[in-house]
Amino acid sequence: MQHQRWDELSTRRKVGVVVVSAAQIALTVAAYRDLVKRPAEQVHGPKLAWGVALLVNWVGPITYFAKGRLPA
Repeated sequence: MQHQRWDELSTRRKVGVVVVSAAQIALTVAAYRDLVKRPAEQVHGPKLAWGVALLVNWVGPITYFAKGRLPA
């Protein structure tokens, strides 16, 4: 697949890129916010490690929400 420049993308693709990017950013921000506010006793493993893991696109935040938190 050939890479296209932003100005070569159709409006539909631009909207798709913006929506997916916004969703990824929102998920990451929500995960960081939860991690910062949650006591260390309610997190599986070191909070610093989770903070680094959250930088991994999609996988980090989803894994944190699925496996990183203990029930409140």
